Amino acid sequence: MCGIVAGVSGRDIVPVLVQGLQRLEYRGYDSCGVAVHSGGLQRARSTSRVAELAQQVQQESIGSGTGIAHTRWATHGAPAVHNAHPHFSHGPGAVAGTAGRVALVHNGIIENHDELRAALQAKGYVFESQTDTEVIAHLIDSLYEGDVFAALQGAVSQLRGAYALAVFHKDEPHRVVGARAGSPLVLGVGQGGAEHFLASDAMALAGVTDQIVYLEEGDLVDLQLGRYWVLDGAGRALSAAQRPVKTVQAHSGAAELGPYRHYMQKEIFEQPRAIGDTLEGLEGITPELFGDGAYGVFKEIDNVLILACGTSYYSGCTAKYWLEDIAKIPTQVEVASEYRYRTSVPNPRTLVVTITQSGETADTLAALRHAQSLGMKHTLTVCNVATSAMVRECELAYITRAGVEIGVASTKAFTTQLAGLFLLTLALAQSRGHLSEEAEAEHLKAMRHLPVALQAVLALEPQVISWAEDFARMDNALFLGRGLHYPIALEGALKLKEISYIHAEAYPAGELKHGPLALVTAAMPVVTVAPNNALLEKLKSNMQEVRARGGVLYVLADADTRIASSEGIHVIRMPEHYGALSPLLHVVPLQMLAYHTALAKGTDVDKPRNLAKSVTVE
Repeated sequence: MCGIVAGVSGRDIVPVLVQGLQRLEYRGYDSCGVAVHSGGLQRARSTSRVAELAQQVQQESIGSGTGIAHTRWATHGAPAVHNAHPHFSHGPGAVAGTAGRVALVHNGIIENHDELRAALQAKGYVFESQTDTEVIAHLIDSLYEGDVFAALQGAVSQLRGAYALAVFHKDEPHRVVGARAGSPLVLGVGQGGAEHFLASDAMALAGVTDQIVYLEEGDLVDLQLGRYWVLDGAGRALSAAQRPVKTVQAHSGAAELGPYRHYMQKEIFEQPRAIGDTLEGLEGITPELFGDGAYGVFKEIDNVLILACGTSYYSGCTAKYWLEDIAKIPTQVEVASEYRYRTSVPNPRTLVVTITQSGETADTLAALRHAQSLGMKHTLTVCNVATSAMVRECELAYITRAGVEIGVASTKAFTTQLAGLFLLTLALAQSRGHLSEEAEAEHLKAMRHLPVALQAVLALEPQVISWAEDFARMDNALFLGRGLHYPIALEGALKLKEISYIHAEAYPAGELKHGPLALVTAAMPVVTVAPNNALLEKLKSNMQEVRARGGVLYVLADADTRIASSEGIHVIRMPEHYGALSPLLHVVPLQMLAYHTALAKGTDVDKPRNLAKSVTVE
């Protein structure tokens, strides 16, 4: 979601700050800004792109060795310059619009901002924005007695909610302090330890430093020239052993578009490579694929609870079919943001599985912690970031190797999640005595063939473009699937609405006559996922219901389904039937359909309106 870059150095770090913001643009944002210590406080803010901010910085000759920068995704207050970060605090009686004393950037949401605002207004502080962030700046100013780190410590003790903070004060040049609770923040050690940085993502520091310290929940950090300190929430200094410096390859090259028009297109076409990397070195099925001790954990559990959000939730819904069919284990899938707020019946013999691309998704992390608080200690994550909070907090993990995903609409992260979840299914089936050697060999052969099968699906792009030309003229669409492919229909509808802004809904095909059929007209295209499986004949009946009402069908059909193109029926034939793994193939044309429809409509494919890539607030 929002992005932070900050630092202290003996050189001008404004170019580093701006470049860091550009590397974080993929997260989504609606305003951006930078503030520096140049005798006093100086800043530039914009509701345009970071490129425009860079021009503003150059025109106003903003430069310094101490600074903070931010991309904002609006929560409190509209996307406007006066709500953009960094925020300044002026102190009681100050003239509005003048340079302040405290500069601050913030990711997260402060839940008690209203009561803090009222108390600060009573002290004479004047608010210039509608944000919860400005409250923190004023609070630190009110507590300042010559030491900005001490003021920060006092302030965070009064905050309720989630935050990652970077702060500096006009009276203390070459010093930036920070804190994290519920939102990610990393420390970067640069140029032989002579300069230091803070960022919400190590990728923001790619090309600047690969020496990264991952700050933990409640940590506070004090950056000065040539040195830094990390303290825990109780104020205890933490050693290098407790917060080690790690060498992290931030994959800056992955941010290059190459021959593609958009990152989403690039990431769709990277899926054969991503699946190959995710399965690299796979020789056989063993619980240890998920970490030391996995065998013992798998023997102790008798059910699975999957927690996830958005696209990751749909990968979990797909996995439910696999887990119950192949591993014979009862499985429940919950939307993470709902799970923690309802009364549930905990079972200590549950394996809690979280699915997340970033490993920092606030709702999923909170749901994990809620499950743990209920006594469910066995936890496993399928995640794309090995150094994320989710991986650190879970007992077991499978790290997918999708690489950095820039486009807001997830593609390669989804298919690699499915690959990881299928491996989990096989490992649980094996530990429960439901996987024969013959079946294991057959499944492994199919998985190793996935990159080649995906290449064949990508070759269908010209046919998908023809569909997209029709869809670009539509306002609504229905997606139908049955069984294992219903979650794929859900994912296809989500992709279309995310980036083309066409209203799209997905249903189990058998539910068509229980309501959605009332919507079917020639102006309502119906996308149908039609693999050659046990439900095919049922699905054909559902398709006839659509045609009888004048609906137009767009069918993804396996080669041997005997479904042919005719009036009102447009068929794209999949290269091969892929059995249990067919969801990984059928979702790819749906991704391409969403992409090319958005392209035809002229929307901002990689940065759809109102959406953010990494949702690190509740």
